[in-house]
Amino acid sequence: MGLREVSSDYTVSLHYDRRLYRHDIDGSIAHARMLAKQRIIDGGDAEAIVDGLQQIRQEIETETFPWRPELEDLHMNIERRLHELIGEPALRLHTARSRNDQVALDMRMYVKDAIDDTLSRLSRLRHSLVSVAAKHDDVVMPGYTHVQRAQPVLFAHHMLAYFDMFSRDTERFGQAKSRADIMPLGSGALAGVPYPVDREFVAKELGFARVSTNSMDAVSDRDFLLDFHAAAAICVVHLSRISEELVLWSSAEFGFVTLSDEHTTGSSMMPQKRNPDFAEIARGKSGRVFGNLVGLLTTMKGLPLTYNRDLQEDKEGFFDTADTLLATVDVCAGMLDTMTVNGDRMREAASSGYSLATDIADYLVGKGVPFREAYRAVAEVSDYAAENGRRFDQLSLEEYQRFSDRFDEGVFDVTVESSIAARSVPGGTSPDRVAEAIAAARQTLEDEIDG
Repeated sequence: MGLREVSSDYTVSLHYDRRLYRHDIDGSIAHARMLAKQRIIDGGDAEAIVDGLQQIRQEIETETFPWRPELEDLHMNIERRLHELIGEPALRLHTARSRNDQVALDMRMYVKDAIDDTLSRLSRLRHSLVSVAAKHDDVVMPGYTHVQRAQPVLFAHHMLAYFDMFSRDTERFGQAKSRADIMPLGSGALAGVPYPVDREFVAKELGFARVSTNSMDAVSDRDFLLDFHAAAAICVVHLSRISEELVLWSSAEFGFVTLSDEHTTGSSMMPQKRNPDFAEIARGKSGRVFGNLVGLLTTMKGLPLTYNRDLQEDKEGFFDTADTLLATVDVCAGMLDTMTVNGDRMREAASSGYSLATDIADYLVGKGVPFREAYRAVAEVSDYAAENGRRFDQLSLEEYQRFSDRFDEGVFDVTVESSIAARSVPGGTSPDRVAEAIAAARQTLEDEIDG
C-alpha cells in the first residue's frame, strides 16, 4: 500500500458513521421542509428532495445503496446519491446548513435513541431483579463486608440493592437524554446562518424539546456524549459487581446459585468444569467502556472553539460503548432469569460461623450493658467458640457467663430469624420491610411504563 492510499484512507469515517443514516435522512427531510416553508427554496424542489431521501433510505435498508468509500463519509454519500436520483434540486438541500451542525444533529438524535434503548433494557433487568427477589423472599443468606460473613440478610434484600443501583442508572440516563435533547441545526459552521430559518419548526419535526442557544457551542459541544459515556461507565460498574457475585456464588466454595447451561461453558481440558464465562466476560467488558469515556475526555480537553476534525473521533468509541452496554445488560438479565438459587446452602452459610455476634451484643445492650462492654464480651465469646470449633448455639449458658454475668437463657433466643426480623427500620432486611420494598419496586416499574 502506497503513501497516497494510506493518506486518503486516514480521514475516512464511512465504515462507522453509516450507522447514522436514519438520523441523517430524517434531519435532511426536516431541513428541506423548513426551507420550503420559509420560501428559501422552491416547494417543488423540497418535495423532490424528500422523495429522493426516502428512496435512499429504502436503498440502504435493502442493502442496494451504492456506497462509495472515496467520498469519505455518510453525508457525502447521501448527497451524491441524491443528486444522481433527482438532479439539480439536490444541490439546494445544503442551503443554510453546514456539515458541522448536521453532524451534531445526527449524533444528538442517535444518542436519544440509544438512551431510549438503554432505558428499555434496564427496565427488563430491574424486572428480573424484582422477580428473583419475590420468588425467593424467604431465603436467608449471609451478608458480607470485606468478603467476610457479617450478618444474616434476606437474599431478596441483596437483590433489591442492585435494583436500587440500576434505578440510579435509569435516572442518570434520563438526565443524559434531557441534556442531549437540544436541536443544533441552524448554527451553521459556527456563527449561525444568514437565512430566515425556522429552527423551532425543525426541532418540532424531529422531536427535540428546545433549540441550542449559542451557535459556537452547538457545533463543538460533545458533553451529551460524555454524559452517555459517564452514565454507561457507572452502569457497567454495577453490572460488573453483580457479575462478580455470580462468579463467586456459583463456585463450589459458595454454591449459592447454579448458572444455567446457557450462560456457562465447559473447560477445553477438564470435563467436570462449568465455567461462568458470561459473567466473567460481562465483568471484563467494563474496561472497554471506561476506556471509551477516557478516550473522549482526552480528545475534548484540548480543543479550542469551535469545530475541529478531532471530533470525528467521537463516534467509534460511543458506538462501541452503546453496543457493549446493551449486550451486557441483556446478558445479566438472562443470567438472573435462568439461574437456580440454592436456598438451603445460603441458609447453612448464614447459620454457621458467627454472624449473630452483633445480635448477641445487642441482646446484652438490652440488659443494660454499655455497647462497648457488650462488644468486648461477645468478641471474647466468638474467639472462645472458634478456638473450640463450636457455633454459638453449641455453647452452654455457663460458658457464656464466663464472659459476662448478664447472659441468661434469653441468649438462645437469638437466631438467624430473630436477627433478620429485628432489622425492621426503613431500608432494613426484615421480611416486612423487604415485602414493602418489593411492592415499591414493582410500583416504580409500573409508573415508568405508564409515564
